[in-house]
Amino acid sequence: MQYASVFLAKGVIFILPNNNQQNLKKNKKEQKELINEFVRFPNVRLIGPNGEQLGVMSSREAQLKANEHDLDLVCVSPNAEPPVCKLLNYGKYRFEQQKKAKEAKKNQRIIEVKEVQLTPQIGSHDMETKARAAMKFLGDGNKVKVGVRFRGRQMTHIEVGQEVMDKFIALLSDYAVVEKPSAMEGKWMYAILAPKKK
Repeated sequence: MQYASVFLAKGVIFILPNNNQQNLKKNKKEQKELINEFVRFPNVRLIGPNGEQLGVMSSREAQLKANEHDLDLVCVSPNAEPPVCKLLNYGKYRFEQQKKAKEAKKNQRIIEVKEVQLTPQIGSHDMETKARAAMKFLGDGNKVKVGVRFRGRQMTHIEVGQEVMDKFIALLSDYAVVEKPSAMEGKWMYAILAPKKK
């Protein structure tokens, strides 16, 4: 927090916060959005409230047109040559933009990577249980990272772990495709499975 003034009265130091800092932050935010008086291009292409082309004019003239129609001057394409501005109700425009962003976020699907761990000596029943869990993950649209962990002397028989990995992938062949084939990473062998497209 920045302070505007410090003064001494009757032996006590008073520090007052600078309220202008908040106003400056607010103005900077509005400035980024390029509306009304913050549109400071020499010339702009103006679009009317009903989508009609009003031509190229100075930003001052465009602001006067906005005032005539009792609307806001909003720069919708600042990188165009000349920049494109539109006459519209900014509050309504912002509400529509937020609504679209919220809708897009709602429709967005986040794919997670779930992990299933196996060992080279895993029993067939345990493997089937883990396969059922992996089927559930794949059914939810997530990817599955299958890992086989080797301990001690098991590192000398990596082919046993590879067989376990192959059996596990075969159990899931109706539900998954191999996105990344099995490969060693330290004491682990990993493969990544992705759900089959329906």
